[in-house]
Amino acid sequence: MSSIEQGGPAVPAATSPGPAPAWASHRAPSADRPDRVTVAVYAADPVLRLGVVQQLRQRPEIDLLADADAERAEVSLVVVDHVDDDVAALLHRLRHNTATRTGLVVATLGSGSLQRVIECGVAAVLRRAEADQDQLLRLVLAIANGEGVLPGDLLGKLLSHVGSLQRSALDPRGLSLSTLTTREADMLRMVSEGLDTAEIARKTSYSERTVKNILHEVITRLQLRNRAHAVGYALRNGLI
Repeated sequence: MSSIEQGGPAVPAATSPGPAPAWASHRAPSADRPDRVTVAVYAADPVLRLGVVQQLRQRPEIDLLADADAERAEVSLVVVDHVDDDVAALLHRLRHNTATRTGLVVATLGSGSLQRVIECGVAAVLRRAEADQDQLLRLVLAIANGEGVLPGDLLGKLLSHVGSLQRSALDPRGLSLSTLTTREADMLRMVSEGLDTAEIARKTSYSERTVKNILHEVITRLQLRNRAHAVGYALRNGLI
């Protein structure tokens, strides 16, 4: 598809979808109810769009919006095969609409694409192969409640990616995402293993005075009582 468009009339439940404009959103033929979640569905493929619309229009919790009202949807669902530049452009546009949160229903999504969609503000991802009526409803309600949703394997990839970013950006400068520097965490780890000041100094090639100063700085900054208290704090908070 060479370009992305939005618009066109809603497709009534009893009619054929016919040729549909790209990224059309459609509304179920039912009366508005303020207690329902308003949803806009975007899809370049009319078959994909109609499949999701037919699944959701059967649910009393959902109010599918017409094209003219799509901008005020609480939840925007983008249904695609994969994430390309056109999809990313749509996601970026939706991100700037503060009235909506975006979910992605996608056939395939690699780790590189996962980072891309998160940067585009996508709140939740569901694989198309798993997108039955119940899963779509759970996805919409989770997004409306401000929750994030990812398949388990994608969550693992995301955590690995965040970890690699931390190591590449922070470790060379001796920093961590915690309240301890890498050097402080290493010294507290050695304290937790029972090493005294002299042993830590030998292992780190610092003077005993430097070791004492570093540990004193940690204890003072975190408003702790002593080394044992500092070790306990670090262990409880997963810092060592």
